[in-house]
Amino acid sequence: MSALPFRRKLPIGIQTFRIIREGGYYYVDKTGQAVDLAERGRAYFLSRPRRFGKSLLVDTFKELFEGNRALFTGLAAESRWDWAQRHPVIHLSFSDGVLQSRAELDRRIAELLHGNREALGLPLPERIAPGDVTSNFVDLIRQAHRQHGAPVVVLIDEYDKPILDNLSVPDTARQMREGLKNLYSVLKGADAHLRFVFLTGVSKFSKVSLFSGLNHLQDITLDKRCATLCGYTEHELKTVFAPELLGLDPEEIRRWYNGYNWLGEGVYNPFDVLLLLDKREFQPYWFETGTPTFLVKLLAERQFFTPDLSQVMAMEQLIGSFDVDEIPPEALLFQTGYLTLRGREEISRAQWVYTLGYPNREVETSLNGALLKGYGVPDRPALATRLQLLKLLRNGDAASLRALFHAFFASIPHDWYRRNELAGFEGYYASIVYSHFAAAGLEIRLEDATNHGRIDMTVLAFGTVWLFEFKVVELVPEGRALAQLQARGYAEKYRARGEPIRLIGVEFSKVDRNIVGFEVLEA
Repeated sequence: MSALPFRRKLPIGIQTFRIIREGGYYYVDKTGQAVDLAERGRAYFLSRPRRFGKSLLVDTFKELFEGNRALFTGLAAESRWDWAQRHPVIHLSFSDGVLQSRAELDRRIAELLHGNREALGLPLPERIAPGDVTSNFVDLIRQAHRQHGAPVVVLIDEYDKPILDNLSVPDTARQMREGLKNLYSVLKGADAHLRFVFLTGVSKFSKVSLFSGLNHLQDITLDKRCATLCGYTEHELKTVFAPELLGLDPEEIRRWYNGYNWLGEGVYNPFDVLLLLDKREFQPYWFETGTPTFLVKLLAERQFFTPDLSQVMAMEQLIGSFDVDEIPPEALLFQTGYLTLRGREEISRAQWVYTLGYPNREVETSLNGALLKGYGVPDRPALATRLQLLKLLRNGDAASLRALFHAFFASIPHDWYRRNELAGFEGYYASIVYSHFAAAGLEIRLEDATNHGRIDMTVLAFGTVWLFEFKVVELVPEGRALAQLQARGYAEKYRARGEPIRLIGVEFSKVDRNIVGFEVLEA
């Protein structure tokens, strides 16, 4: 009789390195990469989506520089680190709570600086007012260096959260930006007193705003050497969590939670993985922890064609940073984790074009469900339509799809059209249809390439291939949608599957605000 595999506790929601190491929890060893960074440079910035292990990484650096060797027994860092050398660590985190004014931010900063003084056993400055953030931070760094006899390590977690929490109120977001800029501007001038600086957050703000005083930081967000610094690789998942994977479909785990990429090896979302291993069922765990209300509103205002989200082309400057006054949707989608890198191409010397797309099924399904509401679709009709859609596809009932979507568009309140310009956006109706299919969790291929052109949307569901072509009748003559599918022989790409193939030409009218043509042909 074989022995049962040894099982540890799952570190769900635990961001403290000491608790994980002393409490019998699973730990994916990132300490070797942490040592690499510490040896390679002195000041870094890393952007990763929320709940991706940034806080645990910051706390790992804290324990490393404080020289707590016992916590690293058996880990990669144990044999590589100089444990005789210890450094005072200043740790600032803005992860707790929501700050809604500059005054609240200044108080929080004062509390953080005071807490670090106490932790390091430093006296209060005699001639600096508590509200003078810049002078207090400078004094804290200098005193820590002088009293401890070693240069200081500064770790700042969720450096951007006070701004992101207020993006829907631009004036407040600007005030937060200026308050944080005052704090962070200290770091460059304090270089002589610093051994290591590490800032992490969700977003990267432009160098002319928040980062104007931090141009000495190395941005490792898209450094392939750091691609797996947060998140779990395929190997880490299979080896560290092997006892927990029994009974779960590895391909399904990969499809739902893998796919995040920062120019290196792809990684799984750690938050999703841990909750899956605990609850033993597939759910959009990560997505449900933060509804992207601001993002949905922004995409609707910019009339973003939602099928394009599966393949967005952008220059590095467009995805690399943004500011309160200028927020490219591509940058926000990428930095918040709703899109990830699919590839890049150097079109000329030092000019790179990046391809972005959904990381996995969880994000594609959940985000499209949220986008429907932003595009004027009430929750109940949207859910009813998705359920009926799945039923019709399962039964192979293509003819009834027209009635389903016609009734659905008719259910959108007239008052919504009156108050919004989206109905005049030529991609609006195709976006709605696509988002319903995506929100239903179906396998979809958009702009599906063939040797004769690109199919608008391919859906592979319930043993049938569904090929869709969308047209707006005010822009092209009626009857062109199905004709294009036939003329270009799009069905040939899928003949070898041996499954039924249905061609569906869908035509919309911006005047009628509904489907006016819906033709089906068995290919």
